[in-house]
Amino acid sequence: MKLTLDVENTVTHRDGKLHLDPFETDNKLVMVGCLTDTGKEYLFRDNFDGVQELLDQATVLIGHNIVHDLLWLWECGLNYEGVVFDTMLGEYILQRGVKEPLSLEACANRYDLVTKKQDTMKDYFKNKVPIDEIPKQELSDYLSADLKATQELSDVLYRKLNTKEYIGLMDTILLTNRVALTLARIYQTGFNVDMDKLEEVREEFETEKSAIEKRLNKQVHSLMGDTPINLNSPEQMSWVIYSRKPRDKALWGNNFTPYMDAREYKSKVKQYTDIVYKSKADRCKTCYGHGTIRKVKKDGKPFSNPSRCETCNKVGYTFTPTTNIAGLKFNAPNAKWVSANGFTVNKANLSLLQGVARKNNMQDALSFLTDLTRLSALDTYLSSFVQGIRTYIKPDGKLHVRLLQHRTSTGRFSGADPNMQNMPRGGTFPVKKVFISRWEGGKILEADFAQLEFRAAAYLSQDEVAINEVTTGFDVHSYTSKVITDAGQPTSRQDAKAHTFAPLYGATGFGRTKAEAEYYKHFTEKYEGIKSWHGRLATEAINTGMITTPAGRQFSFPDIRRLPNGKVTNFTQIKNYPVQSFATADIVPLVLMCMESMLSTHKSCIVNSVHDSVVVDIHPTEIQQVMYVIKKLNTDLKSIIENQFNIQFNVPLLLEAKIGDNWLDTKDVA
Repeated sequence: MKLTLDVENTVTHRDGKLHLDPFETDNKLVMVGCLTDTGKEYLFRDNFDGVQELLDQATVLIGHNIVHDLLWLWECGLNYEGVVFDTMLGEYILQRGVKEPLSLEACANRYDLVTKKQDTMKDYFKNKVPIDEIPKQELSDYLSADLKATQELSDVLYRKLNTKEYIGLMDTILLTNRVALTLARIYQTGFNVDMDKLEEVREEFETEKSAIEKRLNKQVHSLMGDTPINLNSPEQMSWVIYSRKPRDKALWGNNFTPYMDAREYKSKVKQYTDIVYKSKADRCKTCYGHGTIRKVKKDGKPFSNPSRCETCNKVGYTFTPTTNIAGLKFNAPNAKWVSANGFTVNKANLSLLQGVARKNNMQDALSFLTDLTRLSALDTYLSSFVQGIRTYIKPDGKLHVRLLQHRTSTGRFSGADPNMQNMPRGGTFPVKKVFISRWEGGKILEADFAQLEFRAAAYLSQDEVAINEVTTGFDVHSYTSKVITDAGQPTSRQDAKAHTFAPLYGATGFGRTKAEAEYYKHFTEKYEGIKSWHGRLATEAINTGMITTPAGRQFSFPDIRRLPNGKVTNFTQIKNYPVQSFATADIVPLVLMCMESMLSTHKSCIVNSVHDSVVVDIHPTEIQQVMYVIKKLNTDLKSIIENQFNIQFNVPLLLEAKIGDNWLDTKDVA
């Protein structure tokens, strides 16, 4: 029996966020709805005794965001471990990387399904009426409509999957739904947090942030004169970096297209921007530097409260431009750098500008850009991780890690509450030390794939050089270091890591030093097979409008075209998607499921997965058993992948294990 499921539960409002999960003390399950494939509907409220009987009869459990529903069932003592079909994930896979809204209502509208009436419920939700206080009949009608819409959507998706156009996606959808069960159990398990350590990390970040702000404010004053600059304003940072600002912001963005040639772009920049000049501050003559004025009534008496001085806008000073150009005087190279308020100051572009500064020995500019990048990172760390953990930690002292399969175009995991996938790569991120074992004497293990995406690219391209290097254990990072060093720029192996695989994802020598640019050129010459494969992918995308990976995933490029200069639009995505998808959307989840199955009889449990790693909380008596699991996986990886995807996989993969008292302080183990 195909059984469609939906639940209604109360929601906790805390720290400005909604908490919908069952791990909040005050949350409770209110209703469970079940709809059979014969159309028989069951609505349970307060008493859920009949739900398990229906679950036992189900051969497939259907839901829209099924993980949420399963968590509530499990936490209420109900059990289901069978096949699931998540209509949200199904629709996501069928979109082939061209993302559309995935809510049930959006899907119902897109497929012209029988749409449920929600006007009354929306009023309840808007007014934050607790769901258990909504009249029973109205809530029942709402739940019933959700069930019918989900069932109808599943029927549409099944029919779509059985057509010639989409049948190739069936295996991907089946795998994705199996993974959903594993992610639900990771979410349920939770990752133990040391709150005292979290406070120490917060203090470390705040101290470093204060020091950087002091340096930046001093440098900004040197660059801009007396013009007040807010370090947190992307618009004002744009003035500092590019020394130009739009003459009319309302018209600014409409003057550029991503594909305009360099000459037209430069002309429009000159036409629609003004140069920013250093300024000199003078005490405001209207308010005498107070920033406020005391207006007088008609009878000549002053108002009791002062008002803003409109001459200086409450600053207390007026600013007169000098003849000296302000800022760092960088040029934004093309229209892709245009933002709503000027030019972009995002992380990727700042990194390229740092390369330009390094290349041209612009030490002051390099220092400024480096500090600005770090300041932005610290703001993110404090808000997303330190405060994010504080907000989302549950009464059980654990952060229940949400891993999502439907947020990225490639299918790799994203996260929420907070998004742990945004953690910086490498083993030095201080926040990791707050995560500890739930058991006295327990350990944290991180099993990390060695060079997974490069090995995936080696297989996908069948580049002989790349395959030989990963087979023989060739140290590619040391080689990168040697190439850059031999070109005249001494570079350590650690520093070289930032360059080794960057060309694989479309990075070029732009903004790099002469020595670094030499490596980027060398990469395409060395890995001719990868370069040829990229060309074949572009041709496939142009001819068919999509690309297909050996795992069966498909990515659509409906607007792809070849430009007059021979370049292909969306080429970066065309190169990125197959590698990221096969490595982190297919191989990592597959291994995650296998590891979970092998640990199912142990107390030790998977608590997280970030990028291409799996994190395990090890019971103090099970260290050797868990290490055996890692060893067994390394032995079986080739056959696991070949059996799942029906391919001949001729590139070795390796899981490298580290163990420690917390997630940060893990050390290599033999």
